[in-house]
Amino acid sequence: MRAHGGRLLVAAVAALLACSPGPADPSARPPGDGAAPADPTVILISWDGTRFDFPERGALAGLARMAREGARAEALVPPFPSNTFPSHVSLATGTHPDRHGIVGNRFLDPARGEFDYSNDASWIEAEPVWVAAERQGVRAASFFWVGSETRWQGRAATYRRRPFSSEIEESEKVDQLLAWLDLPEAERPHLILSWWHGADRAAHRRGPDHPDVLRALERQDAELQRLLAGIDARGLWSSTTLILVSDHGMVTTDEALDVEGALSDADVAGRVIAGGGTAQVHLEQATDLPHARRALSALPGVSVFARDELPEHLRARHRRMGDLVLLTSPPSQFAPLRLRTLGLAKRGTHGFDPSVHEEMHGIFLAMGRGVRPGTRLPRLHAVDVAPTVAALLGIDPPAQSEGSARLGAAGSPR
Repeated sequence: MRAHGGRLLVAAVAALLACSPGPADPSARPPGDGAAPADPTVILISWDGTRFDFPERGALAGLARMAREGARAEALVPPFPSNTFPSHVSLATGTHPDRHGIVGNRFLDPARGEFDYSNDASWIEAEPVWVAAERQGVRAASFFWVGSETRWQGRAATYRRRPFSSEIEESEKVDQLLAWLDLPEAERPHLILSWWHGADRAAHRRGPDHPDVLRALERQDAELQRLLAGIDARGLWSSTTLILVSDHGMVTTDEALDVEGALSDADVAGRVIAGGGTAQVHLEQATDLPHARRALSALPGVSVFARDELPEHLRARHRRMGDLVLLTSPPSQFAPLRLRTLGLAKRGTHGFDPSVHEEMHGIFLAMGRGVRPGTRLPRLHAVDVAPTVAALLGIDPPAQSEGSARLGAAGSPR
């Protein structure tokens, strides 16, 4: 049974607004007479690197159906830095990197050492939505999501596909998602999360304006259509909400800034962690900070901040941030030496301040239970996703969540 607070939230929303089993046959009907389960189900899918305007690139029938029969937001604003790991954790926790602690795809923790694209949940310092769901009696499943592979403070999703592999295609993910929906009610997860490749790889390699971006999205959309058809065949829309988001957008860059060279020329020892539009500098000697700041401020188009001086709107002042944090703007980016030697002409990247660069904004679409067809929403923030998922499930949001639920029982903006 769900928590008492969750039942109250279901009633309030209604009053306000009118490891895992192997894949089963995707065309199979659920056990019994095929009736929709009594409890609501939310499926949350992320298309990596899919900018808010990419859906207009071509005929994408799955996205078009979701927009027509459900809701589409003007855009989804990621946290800063606008990179994959911070964003996916904000999507899952409803809070910002200064609270959840995942301040980059890679970073240094003063006590634990290096974080390098880790899926260990113990690095996350705020409750993820799948943990909040399990805590409140809602079974969860994850087919790849940052931090979902291990337990978080003793709890984990009931079903977890692991370890992460970028070689697994979306067809396998759709098979598994439908197999989870086909489980008997007593075993079925009612929160399902899945990361998809999206447009990230194509946009990084060729730039966001290259035709390969649309080709990548067409492949993703074909699998989305298959998922929609699977939910159709099972008659589950009256109890199921599908939400599609992305973690960040993409912008063209053609110039790499050499932070390591600037530090070396100034005779300052330190480690640089580059992340597109953002770089973190960890100094070997704290006394070098004024000298390093002067040297790095001479880089063209670069703003340099000490950790505790970062603008408040970035919500990134955390002990794991570098002693100095550097920001730049397109067409420049910070890149490690191995990428600088390959050349960066017309490549795509992200990690820029999303409050300044709308190219960092992603997508948000939703369809099914609690979503009025044809709904158009303003720009949402990544921190709004977890509380929206929780409201649709009828549970309390994750403990540290700061966002707002943006859909309710009738799918209206809240």
